[in-house]
Amino acid sequence: MKIFIGADHAGFDLKEQLIPHLNSLGHHVVDKGAHAKVLEDDYPDYMSLVAEEVSKDESSRGVVIGGSGQGEAIVANKFARVRAVVFNGQYFRPGRDIPNEIVLSRIHNDANVLSLGARFLTLEDAKDAVDLWLTTPFSGDERHIRRLKKIGALETKLLRLS
Repeated sequence: MKIFIGADHAGFDLKEQLIPHLNSLGHHVVDKGAHAKVLEDDYPDYMSLVAEEVSKDESSRGVVIGGSGQGEAIVANKFARVRAVVFNGQYFRPGRDIPNEIVLSRIHNDANVLSLGARFLTLEDAKDAVDLWLTTPFSGDERHIRRLKKIGALETKLLRLS
């Protein structure tokens, strides 16, 4: 699978460690930057490059990495056909059964960009999350397809307004 990846200074080290892992799994990884750790860089510069590629190539996926993953997902979701979700770690609480958000993001939403919060995740957490996300298929259930079509219609409408 072709995977576009990008990070700002906060996610740079994690990105550099994830690329060889993804390559070892047989994925074609395209690094959209940052290519050096520069503390003054701005995450929209790199996240937009990843999201633009995923927007054009619906068979690809994207991984964006920043401090929290929140702003990175906001940027990615500005692009048509991009469905970015944030993962900062699965939270467990005694007495509560919390569904796995990585799995649900793929099964229900056919998420094609995963936004990771480097300040919250270990390398192993990030590897596990990316591996699970990449191997979880979209369910294809009619209700989920219907909802994705509605999102697409909103994108089309909003693009005509701009």
